[in-house]
Amino acid sequence: MITPHEKHDELGKAIGLSDLYFKREDLHPYGSHKGRSIPVMIDHYIKNGDRRFAISSSGNAALAAALYINKLNASCADSPITLDIFVGNNISPHKKDKLMKLTDDDVRVLTKERPLQALTQAANEGCRSLRQSTDDLALIGYESLAQELCEIKNLGAVFIGTSSGTTAQALADYFLKNKLKTQVHIVQTSSCHKIADAFETFDIPDERSIADAIVDQTAFRKDMLVPLIEKTGGQAWCATNENIQAALELVGEHTDLQISNNSALSIVGAMQAVYMGYEIEGAVVCLVCGD
Repeated sequence: MITPHEKHDELGKAIGLSDLYFKREDLHPYGSHKGRSIPVMIDHYIKNGDRRFAISSSGNAALAAALYINKLNASCADSPITLDIFVGNNISPHKKDKLMKLTDDDVRVLTKERPLQALTQAANEGCRSLRQSTDDLALIGYESLAQELCEIKNLGAVFIGTSSGTTAQALADYFLKNKLKTQVHIVQTSSCHKIADAFETFDIPDERSIADAIVDQTAFRKDMLVPLIEKTGGQAWCATNENIQAALELVGEHTDLQISNNSALSIVGAMQAVYMGYEIEGAVVCLVCGD
């Protein structure tokens, strides 16, 4: 097992859940749940002859890519692999600082007004894009996460903060193919809820979310993901900044953990499901995904 799952009875009781777990993807060696998929993609493309990579990321996917490519280059310095990381002007200073510490001659962080456009240009110039939302190879890496989650007895539902929906799609695919009665719930934000809107219209304030990793406004996976979530019996939820702060306070009061705003989204989803009387049978898992 790569990351632990932790049972939190006191927090569960406060929320109204009898069996609550955190899946600690923040403890993954590559920084977050993105570390399950990005290395799989890189390995695949290296075998096909690629040595130049590029990624547009708000932080976690880029961090996983930089950590993994630095590891590969450390063991094979004669033929280095390169990575260009395109970030936007609004990336959090904390995340940018973490990325900058991993830069060298082979890994560069480039601030762009339109990072996705810069990624497209880099791909046109011969770099292999590591954009997960449009590459189904990305789904393969998250199978290990699904398998670990299934080690939890009587797993009833998984809540996950969602941007492109790649991780959620992989989990839903796995649960359905293996005929498991495990709901997949996604949680988006007040500034990015393209996928969640397919379930219902959320009456929330138009505000810039403090969960800054949820940024995918294209929602390429929406048409594939929505039916899968429905088949699992899951739902989509949307978190305001007030919701996120309330979840952080509850976690701080009933555990000894300090989690990120983005990780708090999964707890918001669980809280909203309980408040709305959503029926879940079995253990509930909230993904603590990283920064």
